[in-house]
Amino acid sequence: MKKNLCLALVASALLVPLGASATAVTDQMLEKASSNTHEVLSNGLGSEGERFSPLKAINAQNVSKLVPAWTMSFGGEKQRGQESQPLVHDGKMFVTASYSRIYAIDVKTGAKLWKYEHRLPEGIMPCCDVVNRGAALYDNLVIFGTLDAQLVALDQDTGKVVWKEKIDEYSAGFSSSAAPLIAKGLLLTGVSGGEFGIVGRVEARDPRTGKLVWVRPTVEGHMGYTFDKDGNKTENGISGTTNASWPGELWKTGGASTWLGGTFDPKTGLAYFGTGNPAPWNSHMRPGDNLYSCSTVALDVTTGKIVWSYQNTPNDAWDYDGANEFVTFDMDGKRVGGKADRNGFFYVNDAKTGKLINAFPFVKKITWAKSIDLTTGRPVYDDAVRPGNPAASADGKKGTVVFAVPSFLGGKNQMPMAYNPGTGLFYVPANEWGMEIWNEPVAYKKGGAYLGAGFTIKTVNDDYIGALRAINPKTGKIVWEVKNNAPLWGGVLTTGGGLVFYGTPEGYLKAMDASTGKELWKYQTGSGIVAPPITWSDGTTQYVAVVSGWGGAVPLWGGDVAKKVSFLEQGGSVWVFKLTK
Repeated sequence: MKKNLCLALVASALLVPLGASATAVTDQMLEKASSNTHEVLSNGLGSEGERFSPLKAINAQNVSKLVPAWTMSFGGEKQRGQESQPLVHDGKMFVTASYSRIYAIDVKTGAKLWKYEHRLPEGIMPCCDVVNRGAALYDNLVIFGTLDAQLVALDQDTGKVVWKEKIDEYSAGFSSSAAPLIAKGLLLTGVSGGEFGIVGRVEARDPRTGKLVWVRPTVEGHMGYTFDKDGNKTENGISGTTNASWPGELWKTGGASTWLGGTFDPKTGLAYFGTGNPAPWNSHMRPGDNLYSCSTVALDVTTGKIVWSYQNTPNDAWDYDGANEFVTFDMDGKRVGGKADRNGFFYVNDAKTGKLINAFPFVKKITWAKSIDLTTGRPVYDDAVRPGNPAASADGKKGTVVFAVPSFLGGKNQMPMAYNPGTGLFYVPANEWGMEIWNEPVAYKKGGAYLGAGFTIKTVNDDYIGALRAINPKTGKIVWEVKNNAPLWGGVLTTGGGLVFYGTPEGYLKAMDASTGKELWKYQTGSGIVAPPITWSDGTTQYVAVVSGWGGAVPLWGGDVAKKVSFLEQGGSVWVFKLTK
């Protein structure tokens, strides 16, 4: 009793009002974040997600002189996958780490200013390692999600809790690992847990208080809600039409989680969220397209209304998901968006209407579909590569096994790509692998795994799995590629200095020529890199930073591939580089 009382008093003491010493991050600053070279204010280096910096001080001619400025260890035994993109503001770097931790670091010296370590309960059920992909900045707050499905807002100066809100019940399979998104003064977040039969959704909150403003489900048939200042909710329209693309009652546990977060384009005023796989994986149980799973969903930020949606993999049978980022950019006088989907195809859609403009493979081998029909926007399936129906088997326990490419870990997974408006190219961290997959009977049980499938991931090439590829979104041409023995699992940064930075599981941060793919520099960080790099300038010096720490889904789910990379070591640190004088 006394212990619980003490914990309650400590938690209460940490709930403090907003401070005033840090420079407040405003909506105007966030909408111009992509052109702010002195700070990194949002995930993606701007809400559009381009991951492009116009900085040129580090360039193709001098990048070979890049050396460490400082490094900081996350410390302790809590390592595993480190997938976070750091933020930089007001002389501080804010970086999240595995097991729902966040640090504030002095950007000049690497000295730790404060650390917040979220108290995690027993029984959390994150799908794909204990990762966190970053935070959001607003006012004097730094906000991030936790593995037990909470949002925590901390004072940037002190690290003390300003507010904390529960997203949902972790015991039902919910969790949160994506970086939140700020758009038009609202905090937008998704949910993780599609493998547990949760219902995906996007939530909008007041970033100063954490109070809900609206909720939009991403499974057809569910009601959206708007909330007033007192927390009272009113119905805000059903997402789609009940049972239009879902049979029976399965829409009630339909998955379509929004686990990778979203992007926002100030030019269109829309937020874009990718949605995950439908539940369960066994597609024979849910005939129909299963909207809005495996889709890009464009939302009106003010109301949560679905303005348009485009489905990349209707009636998904391979866990191809569709949560990959939708990156907006200008092409041929139009505002469009690019998406490298887990299913192996790269899509270009009109950012205002969702109309498909182009679709083409960005991996060398795809077996589940022959092409994407540009007229209908739908895949041309190869039905022989859909896992069989266990109900049609002799014993009713296991459907026909098929070999499908890509594997369910995708032609691209969580690792974000980058777009360089100077070269007109996307730089995509791709993987070539396949899987044996089969269906099994399954029934929903709250909080239990809801797959209805088995699988083993296999390699498809002897010499490589990962490949960084420069892709022309107009033509679909792969302009250059750099192969990598292990699967790529970290993101990409590109700059006005004609460079592309990315990390490898073998531990290297590399710089490539953005036009040719020639390797110009590399540095061994001591552990595998599964996070995206960033860059900024203090006015005199340009810096490049990346988080190092091997883990993520590959060693957990990778089958034969996981065995191939079992020699890689875990870690947890931030590395910052600058040019020698």
